[in-house]
Amino acid sequence: MQRARAVISLANIRKNALFFKERAGTALCAVVKADGYGHGAAQVASALCGTANFFAVSLVGEGEQLRLSGVREDILVFTPPLCEEEVLRGLYHGLVFTVGDCADYALLLRVCKKYGLRARFHFKVNTGMNRYGADARELARLLSRQDASVRAEGIYSHFYRPEAAAVRRAQFSRFLRACAAAEARCGALMRHIAATGGALADDGCALDAVRIGIGLYGYVPEGFSLPRGTLAPAMRVDAAVSAARRYRFGGAGYGANVPHARRLYTVRCGYADGLPRAASPFPRCMDAAVCEGAARKYGRVPVLTDADALAKERGTIAYEVLVNAGRRAERVYER
Repeated sequence: MQRARAVISLANIRKNALFFKERAGTALCAVVKADGYGHGAAQVASALCGTANFFAVSLVGEGEQLRLSGVREDILVFTPPLCEEEVLRGLYHGLVFTVGDCADYALLLRVCKKYGLRARFHFKVNTGMNRYGADARELARLLSRQDASVRAEGIYSHFYRPEAAAVRRAQFSRFLRACAAAEARCGALMRHIAATGGALADDGCALDAVRIGIGLYGYVPEGFSLPRGTLAPAMRVDAAVSAARRYRFGGAGYGANVPHARRLYTVRCGYADGLPRAASPFPRCMDAAVCEGAARKYGRVPVLTDADALAKERGTIAYEVLVNAGRRAERVYER
């Protein structure tokens, strides 16, 4: 088989989800954006049916695909809609929108009034990340414009440095003030600010739900740790040995790479498969990697077992490794 093979344990994903749900003691929002961090959004969502209270994605199209796969729980879309078409598609599939400023709200309201529809949304509050979300003044303007056609059901924000206690507490305080203002106008709302890092901070910021992304897949954000075995990585990737030879002259792959070993083998997996180009001992090319040592042609070798280790080698984070590693691979699910 020429394609790499990503073996994904749905049992490990369920185990990880239950750990966070029980630790937080509140509702679980399973984050399955970017195709479930490379694990397959539909398959992950199906495995978490009955465990996750609702799901979150980045784009309307991602939410649409979850609906078409049979997901019936609420799906929150993190990115505010940017055009009428996205609003209509989201409404058709019963998605929950994000509103981060008055323009977001005006777009939803205009489409709902035009077609006689109703929308549901969560306020996004900017407590310091400065990506999306309303500050106190913008939130006050939003709250003055509420209309029955566009119904607020939740309010959320995002820690930008969850590992830094002082920064986290300052953000949490801002968020609670925003929640109080919004609930005074809209009634009770689902409040959530803790993602995986916030859930691990364990200082009362779980509120009504925790949004778990990277933790579902067996990893924790920088600045956090758990005892070995608490979480179980869900993906491992292997690839075929497509050639094997005795070294006699020249280099090993592109560049001036002279091997030390007398035997070389080629793994059919390169940076087009989402694995780092600069990997020791020799860089990968687009579709293959030349490695030192002996291996049997047509055999298979592991190319990813620990995303944290590979990320450290690459100078990145496990998130990037995971979303790329399975994109060209054949996915095999262990239930």
